[in-house]
Amino acid sequence: MIPLAQSLASQDIQTDAAIHSNLGTPALVEASLAAEEGELSKHGALVVRTGAKTGRSAKDKFIVRDATTEDTVWWGQVNASMTPEHFAALKEDFMSAVAGKETLYVADLFGGSQPEHRVNVRVINELAWHNLFIRTLLVRPDVAQLADFAPEYTIIDLPSFKADPARHGTNSETVIAVNLTEKLILIGGTKYAGEMKKSVFGILNYLLPTKGVMPMHCSANISADGKTAVFFGLSGTGKTTLSADASRTLIGDDEHGWSDTAVFNFEGGCYAKMIRLSAEAEPEIYATTRRFGTVLENVVMDAKTRELDFDDNTLAENTRGAYPIDFIPNTSADNLGPVPSNVVMLTADAFGVLPPIAKLTPEQAMYHFLSGYTAKVAGTEIGVTEPEATFSTCFGAPFMPRHPSVYGNLLKERIAKGEVQCWLLNTGWTGGKYGVGNRMPIKATRALLNAALDGDLDNVEYREDANFGFAVPVHVPVLEAGGIDQAILDPRSTWANTAEYDATASKLVQLFIDNFAEFEAHVDEGVRQAAPVAA
Repeated sequence: MIPLAQSLASQDIQTDAAIHSNLGTPALVEASLAAEEGELSKHGALVVRTGAKTGRSAKDKFIVRDATTEDTVWWGQVNASMTPEHFAALKEDFMSAVAGKETLYVADLFGGSQPEHRVNVRVINELAWHNLFIRTLLVRPDVAQLADFAPEYTIIDLPSFKADPARHGTNSETVIAVNLTEKLILIGGTKYAGEMKKSVFGILNYLLPTKGVMPMHCSANISADGKTAVFFGLSGTGKTTLSADASRTLIGDDEHGWSDTAVFNFEGGCYAKMIRLSAEAEPEIYATTRRFGTVLENVVMDAKTRELDFDDNTLAENTRGAYPIDFIPNTSADNLGPVPSNVVMLTADAFGVLPPIAKLTPEQAMYHFLSGYTAKVAGTEIGVTEPEATFSTCFGAPFMPRHPSVYGNLLKERIAKGEVQCWLLNTGWTGGKYGVGNRMPIKATRALLNAALDGDLDNVEYREDANFGFAVPVHVPVLEAGGIDQAILDPRSTWANTAEYDATASKLVQLFIDNFAEFEAHVDEGVRQAAPVAA
């Protein structure tokens, strides 16, 4: 245990609890097992359950609306407001709950790997495994840095706390309340640990644009010749899978900043989806599940053999694994790399309309960045029976406190400044929509991605997509070499009924146009012209 440089009392947090500060992984695992918070798998990973909340509680998150945030936060459905009075009542009750705890775990951590752009975060937990999780996911200071660590932002995470909607202005007993003026985040009523890491992401998304740094919901890696690629994408589109490539150096799998000098990871760990994970398709990630220090959420385990079943979604579809980034081979020692040469926007198009890869102009890149398109498929959520378009601006709307145009303009400026090549990569369906066609073969996706990043698509012939106007390769030699049918490059040709393809494409184009209406007044004419054209 490493003592706190600044006590909780110095932050006006009063408690008689036994404080376990800055514990390492073994001690936190032992504490978790002793408290029966989880169990060890056959190969040493800590297996835990999050209960009723197996994902983020988006409708239970609030930002305090005050003089600091009134004109700087993009208020609306994404960023819901809480009054200072309701937060004061919530804080009072949280502090009473903290005061009554017998044991608390405290970790002092960095959000951000580039020293001049990171933020000091103190996290206070009632669960040992939550403290292990956040210590794994954020950047861990060394002993010397902890000796004079001064917390800037504090997160108090109490799953046992139940909010009172009448007293606290919440929607339920679950609450994630962010006070940017007091630099305090209160999380209660949920054991889903991802709320903590996304709260830090939200802080950085609020702070960094004022410094000219682009915060990104993306993964990033570096080629052997030192060229960085970043991968934007919503959950399930392949950010973690495609960035964990043994031939490239991994910077990180989820959250990054793009400064004048570097792409830097906000975190020191990875948080990967585990459902249907296989050693064949994702060997690097699979190997982390057989390591001591990995935390597995809601993964089903045989009670006798302690074997894991990644295909079993009984507990959740959103099964997750948290592990230190260095569990992946060939990772960046400093969690950062050069500014990007390639920007890849990932989408899982369940309509089967988009090509597997397309080259984007800077204007098209900003258009698709602000659109943030992917699609849900039947069975992933109650009531979803057909492919359903999902637009999450900046590929991470729930974590973007400022207006999307702030991030979009930063991206456009940086793309133009660095002469960055931009790509749209569809990891979704081909040969028809979900239920008719097939999922894009990962072999084809990897081959096309590598061809783009290695420069093999620089001199091939392109056609203009009739619906979206971006450039699509006509013939890619690497596909031929891998025995993959070139027809995959033209989605329309893979459908049995081309008239049905045209109708589906027309529907998707209109969905894009309708979604982008709220951004049109905030972008220039070039970006507006990058929109698809309705038939």
